[in-house]
Amino acid sequence: MLSKLKEFDLYRRIPKDLTETTTHGSILSLCAAVFMLVLFVAELLAFLSLQVSTNIVIDPNVDSLLKINFNITILDMPCEFATIDIRDVLGTRQDNVTKNIQKWQVDATGIKNAYGDINHEQADLMHDIHHDIADLHANGVHAIPVDESNFNAWIDHHPYTFVDFYAPWCIWCQRLDPVWEAFAEKMEIEQIQISVIKVDCTENPNLCSEQKVMAFPLLRLFKNGQAQSPDYRSDRTVEGLHLYVHQQLGMDEMLSRMLPHEKEEHFALLAQGKDDHPGCLLVGHLLVNRVPGQFHIEARSKHHDINPPAANLSHVVNHLSFGPALSKNTQRKLEVIPKSFFSLDSTQSFNMKGYINDKLHQAFHHYIKVVSTQVELSPRYSGRDAILAYQMVGASQIMMYAEDEVPEARFSYDISPMAVVITRKGKHWYEFVTSICALIGGTFTV
Repeated sequence: MLSKLKEFDLYRRIPKDLTETTTHGSILSLCAAVFMLVLFVAELLAFLSLQVSTNIVIDPNVDSLLKINFNITILDMPCEFATIDIRDVLGTRQDNVTKNIQKWQVDATGIKNAYGDINHEQADLMHDIHHDIADLHANGVHAIPVDESNFNAWIDHHPYTFVDFYAPWCIWCQRLDPVWEAFAEKMEIEQIQISVIKVDCTENPNLCSEQKVMAFPLLRLFKNGQAQSPDYRSDRTVEGLHLYVHQQLGMDEMLSRMLPHEKEEHFALLAQGKDDHPGCLLVGHLLVNRVPGQFHIEARSKHHDINPPAANLSHVVNHLSFGPALSKNTQRKLEVIPKSFFSLDSTQSFNMKGYINDKLHQAFHHYIKVVSTQVELSPRYSGRDAILAYQMVGASQIMMYAEDEVPEARFSYDISPMAVVITRKGKHWYEFVTSICALIGGTFTV
């Protein structure tokens, strides 16, 4: 039985009597050994290293919504007017989105100095509607019209001056006009030492620009020529205005009785709430349909008409990204991908960029192409468990607006139907063993 089995021996031994060693054979054997060692090391390094490849596929993501994360500073707009709207090609229209958005007031350098709370809906204001301007003017004009030529002298001459900055075309100013006149008449009847005046900003644009009148009407109290912050933003009724004036006069009377150190603390507290540089930091995220669309930031108010020349949309994009936020741990894992294949910078290409414009009736528009990217780092992170990121390519340019239009900072996005799949994988163990066998066999054959 064994003798028959030996007939199938494919590796038959040659008797030593039939072999002979030679110098050339030794040299050739040594070269073959070195050659095999070099190839073995190369194969081993290839087995231990991981290769990165890319592929383009139709985007397999079936989610109906896409998350947009943003942190944007509007350098010259009070938070009460800063609003965010959403539009898309499906006809979706969301105005003044407030969910998942927070606001902070910022100073001239863009540093947060006051918390604006969650972006709640603007509060409703009450308006008196029973005053007739013709009846009020029967015994003369009580709210004195003032212009650029005498405004500064007027507020310097009077200890208290309450000013209505308005525009004749403003519907809210038209509703306030009889209320303001009735309030001025009441101040005269009660002989309160406060001057009630009004300024037409269409006739005095330089004065209103100097006073930073962004919306009409703007009601501002001056004391000895100095503006008192914050501006009046409560009910537009004679009773509401009357209460505000008495509160301010009562506060000044109380201040006159304070000790010096108490006055210092009071003025320090007032300085913190001063809004002479109305910048606003907007932080949050939006959930939008996975279709081309845009979101924009503009000035709007429920009870004001925005002054278009004063609407400056200069802004700094501190952060802008699409999709779920990548954790620090995930970001560290992605660092193993060569920059030529994937970079975190490509997912936030607008970060820390400023878009400053000092000209009237202009604003920056941004155009963004968004590409879904799936990174498969290992069998564990592959398929549905792959790391999902959104790379973007953007361009920005200044757009012109008509004189009666309010500019907006617009971010238009287009989501690519294709997705990039980045795969990082190495050789299987059986591929490594096959390569080693081929290396040894091939060397001996040669």
